[in-house]
Amino acid sequence: QVQLVESGGGLVQPGGSLRLSCAASGFAFSLRPMSWYRRAPGKEREFIAGIDSFRADTNYADSVKDRFTISRDNATKTLYLQMNSLKPEDTALYYCSTNVGGLNYWGNGTLVTVSS
Repeated sequence: QVQLVESGGGLVQPGGSLRLSCAASGFAFSLRPMSWYRRAPGKEREFIAGIDSFRADTNYADSVKDRFTISRDNATKTLYLQMNSLKPEDTALYYCSTNVGGLNYWGNGTLVTVSS
């Protein structure tokens, strides 16, 4: 079955960096576009970054553009999110996601807290 397991979250000071990982299994990872979403306290889940399967074209929400970088390693079936210049408003539960067979799949998320 499709499994997505995020890791790498934690507490970081404003201006700091974190790298999130998402380990994927149960589907043809190299053939699927992948995305990162987040849900901040009291807010709806929002899309923040996506990467396609072949040319690895990427797209970002305006709120994270030029600060976050999404990437993938098809050999290890891992999705990454490099987050730089973190701000308190980046505090959220971060999820990776994909669509397989018309169904959306999500991991359980990893918590990122940006605070001094």
